[in-house]
Amino acid sequence: MERGLFWLPLLIIFFWLAWQGSQEYQKVEAYRIWAEQFDRAKYDIYAVLGQKDNNITWGKPTPKGLIQLQTFSLDDVKEIQLLVDNKVVNLETPPQKGRSIGLEFKFVDSPNSVLVPFTEIPLAVEWGKFLQSLVISH
Repeated sequence: MERGLFWLPLLIIFFWLAWQGSQEYQKVEAYRIWAEQFDRAKYDIYAVLGQKDNNITWGKPTPKGLIQLQTFSLDDVKEIQLLVDNKVVNLETPPQKGRSIGLEFKFVDSPNSVLVPFTEIPLAVEWGKFLQSLVISH
């Protein structure tokens, strides 16, 4: 009886971890299929991002697929900024740590902007530099 009470929580934890892994696998698999259409794509727990020619598409990954997909053209972007903890930072000298990280896209003819979240500063910097080079070249 005592052994059963000891193993029951471990069994519950095992099944919970297996369920969590299954959910994450479904997200990654949906992203993998979606990303095939892009020249360059990224996945993390906060957002997916895809670049095809001059178009950027981004959204949120879920186990049932990608949701809230939005697309915009880099031709309409006037500025790309890296935000760390809601402060604009330089792409060349980013901080080492931050709680909220994202790339903000400001548009030419609109006061609205798009903020694509990232989990890691180096990944956001890499994407920021790459996309800025595309904006400048057009």
